[in-house]
Amino acid sequence: MTGTDPTGEETRPTLVEAVRDGAGRQVAAELSPGAFLAPRPLFSPPDRVRVALVSTRAGLLAGDTLDLRITVGPGARLELVEPSGLVAYDHRGGASRWRARVEIAEGGELLWSGAPFVIASGARVERLTEVEVAAGGRMLWRDLLVLGRSGERGGAVRALTRARHEGTELLVEDLDLLDPEQRELPGVLGPHRVIGSVTSLGVRPPGAGHPSRMELAGPGAQVRLLDRVTPPVEAGLAAVWESWTATECRPQPPSGSAAVRSISTSCPAKPS
Repeated sequence: MTGTDPTGEETRPTLVEAVRDGAGRQVAAELSPGAFLAPRPLFSPPDRVRVALVSTRAGLLAGDTLDLRITVGPGARLELVEPSGLVAYDHRGGASRWRARVEIAEGGELLWSGAPFVIASGARVERLTEVEVAAGGRMLWRDLLVLGRSGERGGAVRALTRARHEGTELLVEDLDLLDPEQRELPGVLGPHRVIGSVTSLGVRPPGAGHPSRMELAGPGAQVRLLDRVTPPVEAGLAAVWESWTATECRPQPPSGSAAVRSISTSCPAKPS
């Protein structure tokens, strides 16, 4: 649905829906462009739908709202690719919003490898991610937040994430990076301006030995990395991503509640 935010700016959402049809094929049921992103189908292997989120206009600028809604049906498998990053430019006293709503049905899986989200000096962004994962579903999400372009201190961002698994809170996070003076204190970010994470929701991935791994309140885990520059974080996230996308970690199409629930709680390691 197309609408406007309180400032009058267009907020037409980008819609992506993947389903498993009656013949067992993975198909894109909906790919609708929004105000900022257009979903484009990519060459896909038989076991998934691959979609690129392509930018269609510059942003974010003051007053902008980027709205993204992703749906994965029962037994469907969707991979989202971001060919380029997103920059929130100097808002000159204004603010912008980035919102994503994700719904994953039984046995569905979303693999979302996000590109860098850069908060330039002068920007002020509210970022909201809401995820609902059903029994046997899984979301694997790689996220990279960069405070400032080269030589900049970076703008203000508040990133709120709320994920639920089978109706129960799995991850609730309020990352308040609005005040540069506070976020640069020891014990917060210090000198770091690059924040990257790989998060598994609905499945507890193998390999508990990573020093930055945090177990979630239910089936899931997160690895978060900090640095002053982007390349070391990207390399570290890539290694975690490769490990956690092991074939054995994929949910299977629903075949009864007992079977679904048994694969939603853990993920065996790859055979050596």
